[in-house]
Amino acid sequence: MAYRVVYKGGEGEIVEKKSRFIATVRPVESEEEATAFIAEMKKKYWDARHNCSAFVIGANQELTRCSDDGEPAQTAGRPMLDVLLKEGITNVAVVVTRYFGGVLLGTGGLVRAYSKAAQEGIAASTVIEKIPAKVITLRTDYNGIGKLQYIVGNMGLTTFDTRYTEAVEMDIIVPLEDVGIFKSKVTEATNARCKISEGEDCYYGMVDNKPVIFDN
Repeated sequence: MAYRVVYKGGEGEIVEKKSRFIATVRPVESEEEATAFIAEMKKKYWDARHNCSAFVIGANQELTRCSDDGEPAQTAGRPMLDVLLKEGITNVAVVVTRYFGGVLLGTGGLVRAYSKAAQEGIAASTVIEKIPAKVITLRTDYNGIGKLQYIVGNMGLTTFDTRYTEAVEMDIIVPLEDVGIFKSKVTEATNARCKISEGEDCYYGMVDNKPVIFDN
């Protein structure tokens, strides 16, 4: 199952009636990592009035936590968590730091401010989709390259690496659901003269239009 994650965290900031809201977003893989990140932000912004937080862990967003850190209940952490859930992002934590500007915002104003700050933090981050896949290595003679490149392009697949020696080896990232049909097309197009090797299951995502492979 594909899922969205933060590949690289970011920072966003808004000002609402003189209060500063600084959102810091970071990818996390466990509750322990999220907790350590929140503690780190509280230490960094020790002089702030509030350091509210939310995080989501798991491919199915199964673990969620949030904290209002002294703000009125349900006005900070929950709205931030709702932003993460609505974006469909997981394995991510966000801390929104508030420096009080002397003007009360009211519950509605707080909800809007914390939500907007979290959105700004996500917008400043690099979010990618992790897709379950295999790396399929194709080995062929030089006469077979054109047919293979046509299949790869026609199926919208990504070539991870190509090696030219006495033969040609191409590493193709193939989503798991397309592995069977891809192998069949290659076998048929080359009359079974192309050697096909399957790698381990993995995940991949596109970062700056370049493929990145993940173990999980």
